[in-house]
Amino acid sequence: MESNNNQGIFKIAIGVLIGVVALLSYLFMGARNETFELQKSLTTKVEELSSTQIKLDSISRALDTKIAEVKQLGGNIKELENVKAQLEADKKKLKSDFNFSVAKYDAKIKEYENFLVVKDDDIRKLKEENGTLLARTKTLEEEKQQVITENTGLKTEKEGLTQTVASYTAQNDDLKRKVTLATAMKAINVQVAAMASNGKLREGGLYKSSKVDRLKISFIMPSNPVAEKNTKDIFVRILDQNGAVVSEDGKGGTLQFDGKEVGYSVKQGIPFENNDQKVDILYGKGSPYKAGKYSIELYSEGFKIGNGAFEVK
Repeated sequence: MESNNNQGIFKIAIGVLIGVVALLSYLFMGARNETFELQKSLTTKVEELSSTQIKLDSISRALDTKIAEVKQLGGNIKELENVKAQLEADKKKLKSDFNFSVAKYDAKIKEYENFLVVKDDDIRKLKEENGTLLARTKTLEEEKQQVITENTGLKTEKEGLTQTVASYTAQNDDLKRKVTLATAMKAINVQVAAMASNGKLREGGLYKSSKVDRLKISFIMPSNPVAEKNTKDIFVRILDQNGAVVSEDGKGGTLQFDGKEVGYSVKQGIPFENNDQKVDILYGKGSPYKAGKYSIELYSEGFKIGNGAFEVK
């Protein structure tokens, strides 16, 4: 009887053991399946993260290329730099994004790709504009060179004209001088007589100092077909033996001759009649003349027109 009981207990123990083994087998298989699914999920996440990282890196390189290209073309790179900064922020966030969603990043990647497409079109237009500007610049440079060539020719012509004008000016000045000389008055047959205080006139050119109260300077003004009939100012210079101008207060002055200022003894206006007229000019010094030789110089209209002489003993 006791033997039968022991066999029953043994059978029960075996049954329990089999049940425990079956339960453990079930639990083991379930855990194994969960581990496999988790591993599979992690592998998928890693692949998605890697793919997303590769795509973002590719877009980053494309942006760098676009920035360099637009900068070389002289365009505005501000928008490109802003997008590049946003992309770098997304790349940094990806490394620590525990809520990573491939759909969210795929949407971002699509936006970046669309932006690159738009920028490709902008760069194409910029290249076309630069090509047009380059062609225009080339045309302007050719026009500039043409203008420089024309200006060089004009400068040469101008220099030639300047030389011609200078030559004609010199010729005209010479002609004016000749015409002026032709119209200049002449004083010929200049005679100097001495007039005493009693009015007696002495001629011959040699006089005693006591007999000279005034000088009478006489000369002929020949007719001149090109001279104008008007009043001519005649300047008389009386020079002593030392070359000093004999003058009386209130009568003398200075005149311009040959670029210099020279003194004169007396000035008198003569109505020029252009008929070989005789002219007399009286000059009284008011003090005795010293002994010696004196010379007379006559000037009019900037020219020396005649000369004479006398002597006092």
